[in-house]
Amino acid sequence: MRAVVQRVTKGSVSVDGVCVGSVGAGLVVLVGVGRQDDAKDATTLADKVVGLRIFEDDVGKMNRSVQEISGGILAVSQFTLFGDVRKGRRPSFGEAMEPEQAKHLFNTFCEACRGHGVGVETGRFREHMVVELSNDGPVTILIDSKRGF
Repeated sequence: MRAVVQRVTKGSVSVDGVCVGSVGAGLVVLVGVGRQDDAKDATTLADKVVGLRIFEDDVGKMNRSVQEISGGILAVSQFTLFGDVRKGRRPSFGEAMEPEQAKHLFNTFCEACRGHGVGVETGRFREHMVVELSNDGPVTILIDSKRGF
């Protein structure tokens, strides 16, 4: 699984002009599921995301996790994280998992984050979404479960 993790002051996702998920201070996590991924990837990714120490402590050092700041996570499924642009100009998405299986693993990721006591909001799977966020820092981290994080 792949994730783009962004530290935010706020974030939201809308479908057809209606907000379906939002978060204040916390993380916006774009999540892509690949053909080779399984439940272990989803839970391991959740553990990593929830434990990332990318929030500042009292002396301004990135030393706190989203749990420690009582922040939330806005998780948005994004198969385009598996876009391959090595050939030509149009991305190939052949490495992205089929939608029904991907939805299950995306939900497994979200439930694993919730299992750590972190509030999780989501977009809508396979819908056209508009994501808005205020990246704080900016801080953006790329994670790939197949690359050992």
